[in-house]
Amino acid sequence: MKLLYTAAALLLACVLYLLFWPVPIDPIAWQPPEAPSSESGPHARNAHLRAVERIAESVGEGPEAIAIDAEGRLYTGFVDGRVMRFDADGSNPTLLANTRGRPLGLEVLSDGTLIVADAVEGLVKVEGGYAHTLSVTANGTPYRFVDDVVVNDDESVAYFTDASSRYGIHEVMADAFESRPNGRLLAYDLETDEVRVLAKDLYFPNGVTLGPDEAYLLVNETTRYRIQRYWLKGDRAGEIEPFAENLPGFPDNVTFNGEDRFWVALYAPRNPVLDALLPRPALRKIAYRLPEALQPLPAKHAYVLAFDTQGQLLVDLQAVGADAFAPITSALEHDGMLYLGSLSAPAMGRIALEALPALTPPEVGGDED
Repeated sequence: MKLLYTAAALLLACVLYLLFWPVPIDPIAWQPPEAPSSESGPHARNAHLRAVERIAESVGEGPEAIAIDAEGRLYTGFVDGRVMRFDADGSNPTLLANTRGRPLGLEVLSDGTLIVADAVEGLVKVEGGYAHTLSVTANGTPYRFVDDVVVNDDESVAYFTDASSRYGIHEVMADAFESRPNGRLLAYDLETDEVRVLAKDLYFPNGVTLGPDEAYLLVNETTRYRIQRYWLKGDRAGEIEPFAENLPGFPDNVTFNGEDRFWVALYAPRNPVLDALLPRPALRKIAYRLPEALQPLPAKHAYVLAFDTQGQLLVDLQAVGADAFAPITSALEHDGMLYLGSLSAPAMGRIALEALPALTPPEVGGDED
């Protein structure tokens, strides 16, 4: 009987913990659209990224984003704060600086200066072997998760995202479970040091890039499975609208090839358990109290999409399995290659464009290759 009472007491304690233990999140209800099929259609599972080559292996972990200069050299940042340069094949690693934070998105300027989105330190400039913080707050609200950055052609403005004003890089699941619009899209004037908030109340705004003629920005809203377009020029300047919605996964970084297509890295496919929890805030609080191993976690699944400038899907690239280069957090086209970054992999990846399917709108009906 004593064992029975003890077991009952433990069970009651677990139930009370799951129902009432205080949590930092304040979730809201959202009904996500039905996820696109992974069995048929344009997002059917495939193995187009199976042949990804790993480069710069074992130099560092988590080359989350990649920038390329006019000479074809690669730039990236690692989890330990190092920002480094490599030759195009990943050789000749050169330390440029250490931000002492977590460098994510980055842009290289014509003089070799780097503008870095650092999740911990804010918007940062790397120059002359040192990292200098440019901005840590806008309109009185500090950044908690500076995520990606793009610089315009005349190098006068850096557009960047603060994914969350409530949660930092080690609290991503808290922001995902809360599902509130905690993020902002911002612009930093590199000549006057002024910062402007272009858009607020965004749902984990992640990657950002400029479109043709710098008429607009694309910004990924990770926890809404969509890409938004923010107009910079014309009659609609200052307006924001959907560019691509109901994506099959969590969009991370987005890049433009300078001509006719955007590349979108998906961190992982949609999680059906998380989708089922999103309309139910109370259940999300319970799920948040569970050990991390029991929470809905992302699958190891390499995933990249390409869109034309009208938001039409051009290609869906995937690979699944223990040997897949995943998670992919950025995809950057350069000189016939697609370079891939990862939040946690110990290497960068690349694959020749000629090894990929034709970059044209896919036929309805999937490819199980």
